[in-house]
Amino acid sequence: MPPVCKPHCFVDGKGIFDSEIGSALEKEKSSRTARSEEDREGLWDAWGPWSECSRTCGGGASYSLRRCLSSKSCEGRNIRYRTCSNVDCPPEAGDFRAQQCSAHNDVKHHGQFYEWLPVSNDPDNPCSLKCQAKGTSLVVELAPKVLDGTRCYTESLDMCISGLCQIVGCDHQLGSTIKEDNCGVCNGDGSTCRLVRGQYKSQLSATKLDDTVVAIPYGSRHIRLVLKGPDHLYLETKTLQGTKGENSLSSTGNFLVDNSTVDFQKLPDKEILRMAGPLTADFIIKIRDSGPADSTVQFIFYQPIIHRWRETDFFPCSATCGGGYQLTSAECYDLRSSRVVADQYCHYYPENIKPKPKLQECNLDPCPASDGYKQIMPYDLYHPLPRWEATPWTACSSSCGGGIQSRAVSCVEEDIQGHVTSVEEWKCMYTPKMPTVQPCNIFDCPKWLAQEWSPCTVTCGQGLRYRVVLCIDHRGMHTGGCSAKTKPHIKEECIIPTPCYKPKEKLPVEAKLPWFKQAQELEEGAAVSEEPSFIPEAWSACTVTCGVGTQVRTVRCQVLLSFSQSVADLPVDECEGPKPASQRACYAGPCNGEIPEFNPENTDGLLGGLQDLDELYDWEYEGFTKCSESCGGGVQEAVVSCLNKQTRELADENLCVTSQRPPQLLKSCNLDPCPARWEVGKWSPCSLTCGVGLQTRDVFCSHLLSREMNEMVILADELCRHPKPSTVQACNRFNCAPAWYPAQWQQCSRTCGGGVQKRDVLCKQRMADGSFLELPETFCSASKPASQQACKKDDCPSEWLLSNWTECSVSCGEGTQTRSAICQRVLKTGVSTVVNSTLCPPLPFSSSIRPCMLATCARPGQPSTKYIPHIAAARNIYIQTRRQKKLHFIVGGFAYLLPKTAVVLRCPTRRFRKPLITWEKDGQHLISSAHVTVAPFGYLKIHRLKPSDAGVYTCSAGPTREQFVIKLIGGNRKLVARPLSLWSEDEALQLRKAKPKEALQTHKHQNGIFSNGSKAEKRGLAADPGSRYDGIVSLLLEQGGWPGELLASWEVQDSTERNASSEEDPNTEQALLHLPFTMVTEQKRLDDILTNLSQQPEELRDLYSKHMVAQLAQDLFRSHLEHQDVLLKPSEQRFSLVAVPPPRKHVSSFSSPLRSSSAESGGSRRPYRKPTILRKISAAQQLSASEVVTHLGQTVALASGTLSVLLHCEAVGNPRPAISWARNGEEVQLSDRILLQPDDSLQILAPVEADVGFYTCNATNALGYDSVSIAVTLAGKPLVKTSRMTVVNTEKPAVTVDIGGTIRTVRGVNVTINCQVAGVPEVEVTWFRNKSKLGSSHHLHEASLLLTNVSFSDQGLYSCRATNLHGMLTENTQLLILDPPQVPTQLEDIRALLSATGPNLPSVLMSPLGTQLVLDPGNSALLACPIKGHPTPNITWFHDSQPVAAATGLTYHILGAGQILHVANLSGEAQGEFSCLAQNEAGILTQKASLVIQDYWWSVDRLVTCSASCGNRGIHQPHVRCLLNNTEVNPEHCAGKPRPAVQPIPCNRRDCPSRWMVTSWSACTRSCGGGIQTRRVTCQKLKASGISTPVSNDMCTQLAKRPVDTQACNQQLCVEWAFSSWGQCNGPCIGPRLAMQHRQVFCQTRDGITLPSEQCSALPRPVSTQNCWSDACSVHWRVSLWTLCTATCGNYGFQSRRVECVHARTNKAVPEHLCSWGPRPANWQRCNITPCENTECRDTTRHCEKVKQLKLCQLSQFRSRCCGTCGKA
Repeated sequence: MPPVCKPHCFVDGKGIFDSEIGSALEKEKSSRTARSEEDREGLWDAWGPWSECSRTCGGGASYSLRRCLSSKSCEGRNIRYRTCSNVDCPPEAGDFRAQQCSAHNDVKHHGQFYEWLPVSNDPDNPCSLKCQAKGTSLVVELAPKVLDGTRCYTESLDMCISGLCQIVGCDHQLGSTIKEDNCGVCNGDGSTCRLVRGQYKSQLSATKLDDTVVAIPYGSRHIRLVLKGPDHLYLETKTLQGTKGENSLSSTGNFLVDNSTVDFQKLPDKEILRMAGPLTADFIIKIRDSGPADSTVQFIFYQPIIHRWRETDFFPCSATCGGGYQLTSAECYDLRSSRVVADQYCHYYPENIKPKPKLQECNLDPCPASDGYKQIMPYDLYHPLPRWEATPWTACSSSCGGGIQSRAVSCVEEDIQGHVTSVEEWKCMYTPKMPTVQPCNIFDCPKWLAQEWSPCTVTCGQGLRYRVVLCIDHRGMHTGGCSAKTKPHIKEECIIPTPCYKPKEKLPVEAKLPWFKQAQELEEGAAVSEEPSFIPEAWSACTVTCGVGTQVRTVRCQVLLSFSQSVADLPVDECEGPKPASQRACYAGPCNGEIPEFNPENTDGLLGGLQDLDELYDWEYEGFTKCSESCGGGVQEAVVSCLNKQTRELADENLCVTSQRPPQLLKSCNLDPCPARWEVGKWSPCSLTCGVGLQTRDVFCSHLLSREMNEMVILADELCRHPKPSTVQACNRFNCAPAWYPAQWQQCSRTCGGGVQKRDVLCKQRMADGSFLELPETFCSASKPASQQACKKDDCPSEWLLSNWTECSVSCGEGTQTRSAICQRVLKTGVSTVVNSTLCPPLPFSSSIRPCMLATCARPGQPSTKYIPHIAAARNIYIQTRRQKKLHFIVGGFAYLLPKTAVVLRCPTRRFRKPLITWEKDGQHLISSAHVTVAPFGYLKIHRLKPSDAGVYTCSAGPTREQFVIKLIGGNRKLVARPLSLWSEDEALQLRKAKPKEALQTHKHQNGIFSNGSKAEKRGLAADPGSRYDGIVSLLLEQGGWPGELLASWEVQDSTERNASSEEDPNTEQALLHLPFTMVTEQKRLDDILTNLSQQPEELRDLYSKHMVAQLAQDLFRSHLEHQDVLLKPSEQRFSLVAVPPPRKHVSSFSSPLRSSSAESGGSRRPYRKPTILRKISAAQQLSASEVVTHLGQTVALASGTLSVLLHCEAVGNPRPAISWARNGEEVQLSDRILLQPDDSLQILAPVEADVGFYTCNATNALGYDSVSIAVTLAGKPLVKTSRMTVVNTEKPAVTVDIGGTIRTVRGVNVTINCQVAGVPEVEVTWFRNKSKLGSSHHLHEASLLLTNVSFSDQGLYSCRATNLHGMLTENTQLLILDPPQVPTQLEDIRALLSATGPNLPSVLMSPLGTQLVLDPGNSALLACPIKGHPTPNITWFHDSQPVAAATGLTYHILGAGQILHVANLSGEAQGEFSCLAQNEAGILTQKASLVIQDYWWSVDRLVTCSASCGNRGIHQPHVRCLLNNTEVNPEHCAGKPRPAVQPIPCNRRDCPSRWMVTSWSACTRSCGGGIQTRRVTCQKLKASGISTPVSNDMCTQLAKRPVDTQACNQQLCVEWAFSSWGQCNGPCIGPRLAMQHRQVFCQTRDGITLPSEQCSALPRPVSTQNCWSDACSVHWRVSLWTLCTATCGNYGFQSRRVECVHARTNKAVPEHLCSWGPRPANWQRCNITPCENTECRDTTRHCEKVKQLKLCQLSQFRSRCCGTCGKA
């Protein structure tokens, strides 16, 4: 709130507003500024800073104060306001007034809390805070004033300030009255939208239940729809992102649909829909049928004009200097897609008025080449601006009735020399563009005009009457061009009511004389009538006085004009019927000097004349017609002519006697075979009717073998000599009309049960270039295809409908959840229906019930763990030794079982329901199947084990889990390895490459035989917990561990079981009773063995493991026997192992002592025990200065006086162990100085420095061995155990060596270097690499160095330095990384080497798979062997598997350090496979390439088909081919080889069967409109001699159908060019007084039907333009005098003159284009181009006075030109 005013200051109670808010707020400082004149007068202090805004968004208010400095009152205001934070609030912010009401929710009103909601739009006091208690009608004024910035009304920007409502305009300024227009534009003029209003009447039916009322586009405002009637409105929406929605509008209220507010009122008789807008999506208003009566919808809204003109920036200046001009343009902009579109989109809206271009001057700086006087006298005074120039109008598209004609209008510019060039259109946009289309020939077309009827031709009864029908044009002149189809009839019947009284008289009652005269005219010629008819005139005299001549006459088409009783000549096509002959023959009597008088009644004389004709004219043969075929055998027909016997001249055939015509005579011709030629089919119909389509036709090369048999062979295209005709051509190349183009249907919305599929339907226009132009939908006039259809109208299969899971049955701990299921089916109508549950597939039990686990329940006083489920697991290991049908186990252990055994696995639980137990195998959930049964009572059953059943089985009871591991034992008593697919890649590779024994050892290591801190594990070899005991079990199965007799019995039993034999030794049966089916031991026992083994030296572990496993087998067997003794009867307890039959073979080395000890009575012997060496911790005893006695496990330091060293080794075991000694891994060689004492101690007399080293005592008996080392040092100096071996590894994944040797290994291997040290005092070990100390990041442990996954970066010299007080010792191991030979990934180097070796030689890169190079003989080639590896591989070259040195006939050189083989002068011997073998220590690689030597040769191998099947012209032409490796190639390859000469061979020289022979078709009887043509068909037989003779037609009919001798021809329409009269002489001027005039030329039928011009393309087209005299072209160029030169000397002077086109008669200026037929004179030229004399200072231009006036003398370029004037200045 603003502070209260101090005394003596005046405050306007209504609030004060700054009329210039925001004008200069940035300049105000927070400190008091200097007082203005006005403030000083009023004694006000400066205005203070603006306060914080009352709101952070949505429009708030801020105020500023000032202080009155006078003790009196100050006039004016001490507070002013402005708006602020005029940004929209986020949707989650809520209403500002509602926030103020909710602030009172925690304040009691009359002792009660309410949730307050705002009451808006109070007409009396809009700025008080009135709120309504939610759910009641209680309305309370909670505050007299709302906070500043609160809106007065919800739909207004006016805001409350100090409790008063103040006006806010749409520009967010206080006191502003600016409003938004209907388009939502602040202070707009409404031009950005258009009012759309209309009415819709429903057309719904039973088949069409809904329909679209109107589509209201995105951004529309002020929408109002009123529906009257029983139907119902609903909405569909589509956002700009393509998201679609639907709203059913089921009840009255306000809804938010796609972020647009919708106000809907549902009344009994109508529905009202209002949306203020702007819409945030496209809304489609639809109507749904709800009653029998029709409904109407009235709608009104303002639709945004989304395509608007946008003014562009100014285009580039027309000149870079010296003054030019530039214009703007306008482009059509799509507001939705924010891109520029074609102008036609903006033309679609009449409201859119394209802005006129703006023109401005630019680049007014003077050009460097001019003298800079542009400002003084612009030279373009006579230099016109760019202008529009048009070509002549084209001919009118229609000769009458209104057509259009077009012209091209372009923008041209004229330079100062008068040259006119075409420029961009925008340069002329400052003036309107001339129209390019205009109407023409708008006069009416010619039409028929019928005149009045004539009187009836009779005076009584029925007669005829006639009228004249003329074709009259728009000028009233009789002309052609009317359609004959619309011509009115010219005669009709008429009846005279007067009866006729002479019934016997058939003729009408008229004077007989006219009819008799008419009959005479019918014989002599027709009379003119009122119907157009041919009127012949009289025949002329005969052209001869004797013999036969001709007569001619004129035949006219005439009509009798009844109204003028005159005869008019008409065009020939106005008369119907055949035109009478205009020429005929005549006979003038015999030419014998006697001219008898010709009497028509004297027929005898006429007959005598005919007899003379017979004697004068006769038929004769005159040569043959042209051959009917050009090749392959045709026929010629003898020409029969009627000749005058006297003159031997041709005569009319009518003068010869037809019956005496000689017979037809035919002969064969052109019998040579036809050459290959192109056969062309007909063009297919055009693929498109518009746009640009394609037509195709078949074109193939063929050879006619026999025309008689019509045999034709299709050949390859290259055998036809002439160019191949085109097979495709464009057609219908013109723009299509806009049409709908539907896209492909989208996928159905449902797979069954009735869905909907949609597609896009766009209005497009296919253009003549094949492209598509997308148009607004209003451009397509046809009805829009459906964009939605029903699909998948099939019933869906029945399926379960599952409800949601219920809540957990308990509130804590473990419970269950259930859900219900109903069987339903979706019908093809889309309706879901419930069906019988038997129709649905079986529902698994787990689908309706599942366990749930909540927080653990805790009871007071009891630990909560009591309620966690517990699984009673058994930690045992089971090893099956004999086949059994079924075994039962409890989870928690390991089982090694034989295949085909049934297994039942139980999971006993407490505090957990058994049906909720779940099972997993190898982490995958298990469900019941035919092989595995998951029972609901907590157990799992596997039927007949198979290898895939091996794995880890997990039982889960809530959070508690227990595992059980199953492994399988194979037929050779070895564990079945898991499939390679289950091993890691490194393990699988290791198992493949390792030898069997090594593989087993590796397997044992990986399976964890030496776990619990073994070195193998510490080196990073992760163990599989499921394979922890595999190593021990494998040894147990290998060695057995049973007494030999029992093992033999075991094998007997195994075989007897297989053979099903009953003939067994009863003792064996007794023994088998004691052999266990399945061995069982606790896991702890095997864990102890693994722990013990891990503490043994690595080199002794194998021996120890064998002894321990043997002891384990004995203990298992002994415990089994004890168990059996308890079960057997007392009489059977005397069974002894001695009774077992002797074994057939020894299985283990300790089976014999076991037997002997078992045979002895009483058991007085000590039990069997493996060796153990006693370790004594005491220091080495020194009996005297010269003798040292020590025990194992200690270090001896030799002094200078030491004479003897005694190394004690005391071992216990049964049988007694044997002792042996080794030094540094090698057996100690005993001598007179190195002695083995009776107690197995080793004594070294007179020790020397060579005796220093590690001594190992090995104790061995049948049960195992033990070993311990002693270090003997020189005076306590450091000692390192070394090995001088070189280890090469290319396959193993890990290598372990002692320090001192060399390691050569491949990459990716784990390398361990051991550095075992000794010394007194204890030695400290330090590791170095290449003499640099290794940090702690490396794997250092127990004086060993582990290098994992070694690479080339690990290469180097590794040093182990042992240090103590007595000295330092360093040992080294060199690590070399090997890289096997391989193909490099980058081949640029080898290619560069090839280019350098032989730039122009053919080359090939070899590869492991092999490549090929094809060469000609005598060539050379380079073969490259790309290889890399470390060390560098050695390359050996081979040819056909033998070294190249041993290959015969091979010239070669090895280059490029062996990588390139150059083979020269290639021949056939060099053909074959070349290979390069690259090898180094790490491996080998072979790459191959094949060289193929190609050679071309001619081959004459077969005959082509005979050229004729019969006759005397058939030949075989031998086929000559060019071959390469027996494959035919282009003959050009054999051009240099001598081509073999071949001779044709006669063939098929025999008589041909009778065949039809045809002549060529005669000329068509009509040139168009359908005529006929004929040919002669005869049956001929071609002899072997080549002579063709005619035979009976029956002989040909038996072999082939008779060819037709008549066919239709020239079926095309009779067309002709027609043309209109010449237009006015107003075309462009082409010379003095000479212009052009045009006329329309069009193609039409003879009936007057207009056709496309292509139909008349075969006819010569009349001209459509001609020159004409025009007074408008009496023009010429007129020039004025040159202006004075701008300079008197120098290089910059120029002068101009006015050039204009004027009329010769009026001498007035006319448009310049009328003079364009002549060159335009120049209007600008240089002048006074002479050097200026510098002897005196004078002006060289006439503008120096202006230079002085403009004060330009200080510039050097002006001062030099105006030296005289500027000097005076």
